[in-house]
Amino acid sequence: MMIIRPKKSLGQHFLKDRGIAQRIAKTLSAYCTLPVLEVGPGTGVLTRFLIDEGYDLSVAEIDMESVKYLEQHFPALSGRIHAEDFLKMKLESLYDTKFCIIGNYPYYISSQIFFKVLDYREQVVCCSGMIQKEVAERLAATPGKRISGILSALIQPWYDVEYLFTVSETAFDPPPKVKSAVIRMTRNNRTGLGCDEALYKKVVKTSFNQRRKTLRNSMKPLLGKDCPYYAQPLFNMRPEQLSIEQFIELTLIADKYLKEKEDVARAGENNCLGVK
Repeated sequence: MMIIRPKKSLGQHFLKDRGIAQRIAKTLSAYCTLPVLEVGPGTGVLTRFLIDEGYDLSVAEIDMESVKYLEQHFPALSGRIHAEDFLKMKLESLYDTKFCIIGNYPYYISSQIFFKVLDYREQVVCCSGMIQKEVAERLAATPGKRISGILSALIQPWYDVEYLFTVSETAFDPPPKVKSAVIRMTRNNRTGLGCDEALYKKVVKTSFNQRRKTLRNSMKPLLGKDCPYYAQPLFNMRPEQLSIEQFIELTLIADKYLKEKEDVARAGENNCLGVK
């Protein structure tokens, strides 16, 4: 009998509570007609219930011992086990339609997993699974909560995030040192931000780099110390207090001011060169 031992280097904590696994599998019940990709199935505790639920299932697993175990114990996955690093996979070559992602995600790369989901937001209509409780709280945080941060500000424009339930450390082998939680991200109807998306990301990251300060201070690395728009009430707020729409407003202000600075600099260069 093949025994797979969790590897610390891969952040593996194998879920052993079958009741929890079944509840996670049912988080995608509204999307039963769509293909599903499970990330990091390990020994297949969640996989078994996904198969039982009748999903069109494929899995991505980087641990070759787990791959061999899955091949031996889950014949239904024949040809559907991708022995790859999910973060490096080109998902567009795997799916040419909409699909869902699910998993008991390694805690140390969960944020990277969600940022990859964000890159495929036009295809990934739902993403659910288990992550560290603190990350789940940040991801689902609403404005005004100190636990909100970069992750929620970048994900929430595109996905409605639900904190579903908390999971005890005892549900795993070996037990992690923190509690876990199950979340579900459902793609909303937004098709654009109405601002420069690259600048939006920069504004979010800059503001949260000094999250204890008001935007008047935290935005100085991007806008400088003499930005006249600091007089607006929005800059009296801290980043954790802002809604998504207010972050978009902040991005539009930043875009306007940075373009104004470029115009002034360009005019100054032209004057020096005698260009009229």
